[in-house]
Amino acid sequence: MNAILKPVSIDQKETLNNLMEKHTYEFSQYDLIPFGKDGLFHDSHVDSYFTDPERFPFFIYCGKDIAGLALVFKRAECPAPLDWAVAEFFIAYPFRRKGLGASAMKQLFERFPGVWQIKYHPKNKGSEIFWQKIASEASGNRYEIVRGNEDYYDGTPSKVLVFKA
Repeated sequence: MNAILKPVSIDQKETLNNLMEKHTYEFSQYDLIPFGKDGLFHDSHVDSYFTDPERFPFFIYCGKDIAGLALVFKRAECPAPLDWAVAEFFIAYPFRRKGLGASAMKQLFERFPGVWQIKYHPKNKGSEIFWQKIASEASGNRYEIVRGNEDYYDGTPSKVLVFKA
């Protein structure tokens, strides 16, 4: 299934914040980050995607439905070459295992060619499998896995895929 990748406009910021809350909640099973006192995470850095010229927010659509998000930036996740990195990536449950994530990433690689870094939590086995497959296909199986600059909230060292796409 082909994803439709669309840049997020400033008037869609609230929708992006809402999706980030869902993404952060799902991810909290791995990094164990707690809610704030109001029951929300407030840890998405969404505002910076509308002020920093090196950050790019996208919605991933399946037809007319928002299926997820992809946030791209130029922040090194490890001490390796970098052109682009995936800050956040999320596909909602009803749209998973349909090829939307791979389709969205292929479009991002075409839009932003160069050396990519993709950080993942090693306890998230589904993510590990997905990202290694994406890196392998995009790079002709020429990628490396290195330790990330920052550990996750739970103390787990992050892993980062580095490859040219």
